[in-house]
Amino acid sequence: MRTTILPTALLTLACLFGLAAHAEDGIHDLKIGDAAPDFSLPGIDGKTHVLAEYQAAKVLMIAFLSNHCPDSHAAEKRIIALCDAAKGQGFALVAINPNNPDGLSLDELGYSKYNDGFEDMKKYAVEAGFTFPYLYDGETQAVAKAYGCLATPHVFVFDAQRKLRYKGQFDDSRFLDPATVKSNDARKAVEALLAGTPVRVEITRPHGCSTKWLGKKEVIAKLTEKWQHTPVDVEPITAAQVKALVKNGTSKLRLFNVWSTTCIPCVAEFPELVTTARKFGMRDFEFISISLDDPADTAKAKAFLEKQGAGPLDSAQRAFKAEGRTTNSYLFTAADANELVAALDPAWPGAMPHTVLVGQDGTILWRHTGALDGDELRAKILEILGDVYRP
Repeated sequence: MRTTILPTALLTLACLFGLAAHAEDGIHDLKIGDAAPDFSLPGIDGKTHVLAEYQAAKVLMIAFLSNHCPDSHAAEKRIIALCDAAKGQGFALVAINPNNPDGLSLDELGYSKYNDGFEDMKKYAVEAGFTFPYLYDGETQAVAKAYGCLATPHVFVFDAQRKLRYKGQFDDSRFLDPATVKSNDARKAVEALLAGTPVRVEITRPHGCSTKWLGKKEVIAKLTEKWQHTPVDVEPITAAQVKALVKNGTSKLRLFNVWSTTCIPCVAEFPELVTTARKFGMRDFEFISISLDDPADTAKAKAFLEKQGAGPLDSAQRAFKAEGRTTNSYLFTAADANELVAALDPAWPGAMPHTVLVGQDGTILWRHTGALDGDELRAKILEILGDVYRP
């Protein structure tokens, strides 16, 4: 998605339209009438798949999909429906994941439990209900370059002679609801070829998350380094101020964690909280930490947070500054911790660490006392926020 460290809004545009894909060398612009490039790729079924094994199909669609992209998630349901509708008519579909996991930064994974690695493809395909081969091209990305894959989803439809007859978007909606689709371009191309008639619209613009080229690895390493060295400001907070934050009223889901440098499970779980904050950093999400260290040890709490790389992302800084706040890291100042319990979560038994997810209206949607499982936490957040774009 990035060729430089860009503002969030521009990153979103790059994700939607695959703008960064053109920065990668060696991408072939496959023309209408060109022959389908050959491939030999590992599938999640444990087999190596080649183009020739689909030679019996009257129409072949090569669909570049991914585990992480919300556009891809939305289109996949309609792709599966097309496969069901065209079953027995001589139609075959092969899905290929073009992405290398090293080409993805953590904040690009906010719409999926999974990265785009091969092992995660197996899990994702089961959950998504894939009924077609799912192949991995992330190792060399040679097939993605040969086809000219700019984004996921990006589809290519070939006739019986394996000549390209359509390329571009699967359809024109990035949302899950099929009622939002106004132009079923790929489906119409398949139906025309199965009927032996010309494809009326041969080329459309793909929309989705740009192909994650391995060449981005160094850029992502620099971004991660920047995250690791972002300063943390620890500010005092009262029970009344905590209550106001819990009331929320913003568009964001808020994750609160109460911790202390003297609490061993707090220290042990904190990397998972940092990972979570980064993963959902470009979504409507905010992580707020509240330390119960002695106020005299504020410098110690600050040093711990900075060592953990818990400095706020640029998007988080913009959000809390817009509310007139200076930070998302606090230290509770009152002597009686019961005041914090009453303000944050009256159902909290009192032990640390304690974590709660608070909805936009102040409702506590999830709570956990004790060291948490990071995967469980992130799965819950994704369940609430969703894995597709919402209109």
